[in-house]
Amino acid sequence: MKPLTSRLLVCLVASALPAFVALAADVPAMQGFTAASATTEAAVEARFDARLSAKEMKAWLERMSSAPNQIGSPHDKANAEFMLEQFRAWGWDADIETFYVLYPTPKHELLELVAPHHFRASLTEPPIAGDRSSQHPVGALPPYNVYGADGDVTAEVVYVNYGMPADYKALERRGVSVKGKIAIARYGSGWRGLKPKLAYEHGAVGCLIYSDPADDGYAAADTYPAGAGRPAQSLQRGSVADMPIYSGDPLTPGVGATKDAPRLKREDAKTILKIPVLPISYADARPFLEALGGLRAPTKFRGGLPMTYHLGPGPAKAHLVIESDWSLRPVYDVIAKLKGSEFPDEWVIRGNHHDGWVFGADDPLSGNVAMMGEMKALGALAAEGWKPRRTIIYASWDGEEAGLLGSTEWAETHAEELAKHAVAYLNSDSNSSGFLYAGGSHSLQRLVAEVAAGVKDPAGTATVLAKTRAQSIVDGLGGGGGEDGRRVAEELLAGGELPLDPLGSGSDFTPFLQHLGVASLNLGFGDSEPGGVYHSIYDTFDHYIKVQDPELAFGVTLAETAGHTILRLAGADLLPFRQQEFATSVSRYVEEVDALAVHMRAQTAENDKLIEQRIFELGAERGDPVGPPPHEAPVPFLNLAPLRNAAAALATSARALDERYAAAIASPSALSHERLAAINADLRRAEQALLSSNGLPGRGWYRHMVYAPGLYTGYGAKTLPSVREAIEERHWGEVADDVASTAAALDAYRAVLDAAVAKLN
Repeated sequence: MKPLTSRLLVCLVASALPAFVALAADVPAMQGFTAASATTEAAVEARFDARLSAKEMKAWLERMSSAPNQIGSPHDKANAEFMLEQFRAWGWDADIETFYVLYPTPKHELLELVAPHHFRASLTEPPIAGDRSSQHPVGALPPYNVYGADGDVTAEVVYVNYGMPADYKALERRGVSVKGKIAIARYGSGWRGLKPKLAYEHGAVGCLIYSDPADDGYAAADTYPAGAGRPAQSLQRGSVADMPIYSGDPLTPGVGATKDAPRLKREDAKTILKIPVLPISYADARPFLEALGGLRAPTKFRGGLPMTYHLGPGPAKAHLVIESDWSLRPVYDVIAKLKGSEFPDEWVIRGNHHDGWVFGADDPLSGNVAMMGEMKALGALAAEGWKPRRTIIYASWDGEEAGLLGSTEWAETHAEELAKHAVAYLNSDSNSSGFLYAGGSHSLQRLVAEVAAGVKDPAGTATVLAKTRAQSIVDGLGGGGGEDGRRVAEELLAGGELPLDPLGSGSDFTPFLQHLGVASLNLGFGDSEPGGVYHSIYDTFDHYIKVQDPELAFGVTLAETAGHTILRLAGADLLPFRQQEFATSVSRYVEEVDALAVHMRAQTAENDKLIEQRIFELGAERGDPVGPPPHEAPVPFLNLAPLRNAAAALATSARALDERYAAAIASPSALSHERLAAINADLRRAEQALLSSNGLPGRGWYRHMVYAPGLYTGYGAKTLPSVREAIEERHWGEVADDVASTAAALDAYRAVLDAAVAKLN
């Protein structure tokens, strides 16, 4: 189908606005609150909003991003101590919890082109006029990818596009191999850590990752300082730890990295890569790419540099040297609590990290200062006599950038307590101007929609919910998000609820949701502007207030959105979980894995016919002699009936619980303190029922059977991950067991819902 015109999109969105209003009127104002409690809650939220200050957030942002604040830096520790002082002054019971993690830092780096001519990469980011911080990066580390291996390698170069699985299949069909070579990949299309991992699995001895201007440079936007695009010598640092195996300290999987924790030998740590990896700018990458010969790169491999892209190998030959200091370093988690007045053993947890790769104004401090604004406002309410019904815990994590270190070590250390007490975890990270992003446990979808319906966009013309719904419709009908984006747009036009995205990985919700089974959310604001200074020296205060959120208006909006969510989780009579949205999502995921198998079966059969008829060879263009794909074994017919049955039974139980829940809220006289506590215990522990004691195949640290990062997507979510990945990887002998274990998890979740129904009856 052709993309719709902008005028038609506007007409469709305008026609849907009455439906938005009608839906907002029909949705209960506050999930989990009786009428009397809702009135009180609305007044508390209004008082909370009045105490939020964009001016204060801006001042905190300038202070905290004034020097490099990576793990182990003096400013990282100073920021933790500054926050501790503030939190205590605002009335919170606060402390710093310190963990000791393996954190390698560069001692020596070298990258040079040694054939067909010589070029030495600068590996530096020069100052930019008007950006004060970039003039004085004292204490900044050289650019590097943490948890790549040390090494000294010289080899021919091969260009692998984004370095993702489909790219290696395309190379294989052209007879191009990276075995014994240095792969050069561009950022994008998938998580950076997969690029060197896949390069190693295909035999490469080193990996370079560069930022192509087609993706976040001059082809996407004016480059900084004129706009949001990446300057020519800017580069993206980042972790390449194999986080789809486990997050956190590589040496202490499953246990907190305290001083006396048992530690693996470095060579036994599964998340440390086996080959050296280095990030470079497109200015440094260009000489290597220009020196490549071999086949001309296919269309999808071509970036935005003014040159013809070739695949290699050679004649370009590179010399790459990385030597690191593999020491343990401290990370400082700042933890603050407000004790609950009625249910102190029920914990509502909110987090954002405070460490950056260099100055970190956008990532992560823009989100961290919004969280600090929430904390000051809540502290002021408490000083005036308000008390949360449940205990609220706020955490400013350290070490997120290297691999979710601070949050994972804290969660692993307190795993038993969290299993007993945690209600939900709400995460944010970087924040900018734009539309609401919301991902998380679908039992919290209604809560997020209600909160977003009550928060005004900074322009004041509409609510956050209305603007985000409209943007989702425009994007989906215009082709954004493919078939799934269009489905969401059509459901919204029909009056449906704004869906949550499933969570993969990439921020501090991971240990809570996917390791411990704590219902989780991830919130933030942004738009389609490229992240051209992401993980670079130019992620500074001056950049942020010029390009992203000049007056921290969206900082206040994030604080209102996250703060109202925390207040409702902490103050609801019945915890604000609603199950039908989760059950509907699960049913859709079952249909997706079934459709995946059907599609693979048809595609395999079609490819076999085309291979037999030599269609691929005959249809290859002169400049791109691509061969046929390999023969694949036929896709068997799979028995997904246990999953379908489990999803259908879950839908019935979810509907029954939501109906009894609504009836109880409407007649609150029967909800004694003891009865509320018992029902809420079931609601709180439901997510834990989705955990497998054995974990996912090949990566037991990840235990959630509905949401996980994909082994070969990294940040991207895989839903029903064990079943979906078994099908994708053609592990047919494993599918039946994976179907059974996933169905068992859904049945366990349903049993918890049924127990709650019995208590409500």
